[in-house]
Amino acid sequence: MKNIRMMLLIFAAAALSGCDNNNQKTAAPEFVFSYAENQAAGFPTVQGAYKFASLVNERTGGRIEIQVYPNAELGEEQSVIAQMQFGGVDFSRVSLSSLSEFVPKYNVLQLPFLYKDAAHMWRILDGRIGESFLAAADGSGLAALSWYDAGARSFYTCDRPIRRLEDMNGMKIRVQESALMSSMIKSLGGVPAPMPYEKVYSALQTGAIDGAENNFPSFESTRHYEVVKYFTVDEHTRVPEVQLITSFTWEKLSLTDREIIKACAVESARYERDLWRERETVSEEAVRSRGCEIIRMPDEERTRFMEAVLPMYKEFCSEYTDIIDEIRGS
Repeated sequence: MKNIRMMLLIFAAAALSGCDNNNQKTAAPEFVFSYAENQAAGFPTVQGAYKFASLVNERTGGRIEIQVYPNAELGEEQSVIAQMQFGGVDFSRVSLSSLSEFVPKYNVLQLPFLYKDAAHMWRILDGRIGESFLAAADGSGLAALSWYDAGARSFYTCDRPIRRLEDMNGMKIRVQESALMSSMIKSLGGVPAPMPYEKVYSALQTGAIDGAENNFPSFESTRHYEVVKYFTVDEHTRVPEVQLITSFTWEKLSLTDREIIKACAVESARYERDLWRERETVSEEAVRSRGCEIIRMPDEERTRFMEAVLPMYKEFCSEYTDIIDEIRGS
């Protein structure tokens, strides 16, 4: 009898233990969201996205899970923005060059030679003016959360180096699918070739284009140095990138969750900027070691480039002259 009673107690304890374990199991997330990225997994912006997803998951106690899809798995930037406007993708990080086709005011922040240097840009974006530009996405089906770094864009070419303004004449240069970027190439005497990011390598390799323009980390990560001989550091634009959430998802969230997501986006942006600075140095050394010639454009020649594109300020941003003057004078 004692043995039977003992066995019953053991079975009861085991059953209670099982119930306790079940109660301690993590509940399924309340929300599972998608995050689109067109860069490879090790790229600073993608690492920033993973950081953002981790912070949100941690600070909501697992209620919100954000799944990051790198390598353009959910489409290229223009496609992703269009999907977000209909709620097909929840989050993304995109270049202002792509976003300005949907929010024209963003043309201001990608005007060539707008900033003196990186420090100047971040003073603007982290202040009152930057907040006003984040708010400019309202009404587009999107909400802007934070600024990511994308460095300075410069020209790189296959067979002919760019050392002077005259070297641009007739050169066919790939640009993002943006009217402003196409206009910049025309203003400098070149021929713009808008095309998606993933097609640039083969276009350089086959001679369909003479060159392209981008930052050092992108140039290195896409291995464009394999088919390019010259990288001219002119830093014609510093186009920041922005973290977005679709309005469909934003409106589902409580005010508390919105505050958490905004705070995590800002924190992940600081993390991404640190990674970006480190990656820029590493990438420049990497492409130099692989035989790419790095050309530093002299200040006087850079001034000639800047003067050539000034008419674009009125062409694209005539209604924003006051804010442009404020940025350039800061």
